Amino acid sequence: MNTPIDIKEVVKTKYGQAATRVAQGAANSCCGGAPAGLDGCDPITSNLYDALQAGEVPEKALLASLGCGNPTALAELKPGETVLDLGSGGGIDVLLSAKRVGPTGGAFGLDMTDQMLALAEENKRKSGLTNVHFLKGEIERIPLPDNSVDVVISNCVINLSGDKDRVLREAFRVLKPGGRFAVSDVVVRGDVPPAIRKNMELWVGCVAGALSDQDYLAKLAAAGFAGADIEVTRVYSVEDAQDFLAGQGADLKQLAEQVDGKFVSGFIRAVKPAVDHASGDASPAATQPTAASACCASGCCGSK
Repeated sequence: MNTPIDIKEVVKTKYGQAATRVAQGAANSCCGGAPAGLDGCDPITSNLYDALQAGEVPEKALLASLGCGNPTALAELKPGETVLDLGSGGGIDVLLSAKRVGPTGGAFGLDMTDQMLALAEENKRKSGLTNVHFLKGEIERIPLPDNSVDVVISNCVINLSGDKDRVLREAFRVLKPGGRFAVSDVVVRGDVPPAIRKNMELWVGCVAGALSDQDYLAKLAAAGFAGADIEVTRVYSVEDAQDFLAGQGADLKQLAEQVDGKFVSGFIRAVKPAVDHASGDASPAATQPTAASACCASGCCGSK
């Protein structure tokens, strides 16, 4: 009898290895894949941050970037806002967000991988920013209070979860009334061969676990969000497919032409309504999180 594969443990292992490589001075390619050159060589993670943004963060924060977009550039962050990054990795989007919201705002990063959290804390120290807080936890169980953040961002992480409905419900819970969901993610347009969906390495590589555009919008609506839409920011061609299928078996490589143009990077927006439609009442007063209250929330403080 085959033992079921634990997606979360596979992802945690791959991301831990990615953080270790960066700590040793190497760059990464998408979502814990093989190391790439400093200029980025894979079709998903390359050319996401301009030179100005790259200059705003420590080098290892840039090297550890495993995303598929640039949510901080698209989320229209405002001074004084509180931002939460789901799956914050080495911290690049948290640090950039903290600069955007300024000293009157704050940025939280949530990650489940010890090595990434250690790297993020090092990058925070080098940045000199004081409005940054990194939390250990899982995106399916966010260790922050209800109605406590203005914006939830994420960069190519939600597709890695095996329970995306729960992730979206948690994002909705922690957002303040009127708060914004603004994430970059890999999205599928059309049907994808089952062999790709079942491949665990491709799941960790941002592909196998990706939702279709219609499923993503439906799940956001089911979680309670309004005004959801997806802006395509990059379309992956058959040549790109061959790149992210590199290292896989010959049977998967032959599927490249079948996924030509079906995988895209998208910027997904949605809003938590200012009124709780379930009860018809205004939502409860927002709670501003602190580093202490976040760390001592259920499921935090050293638990994996």
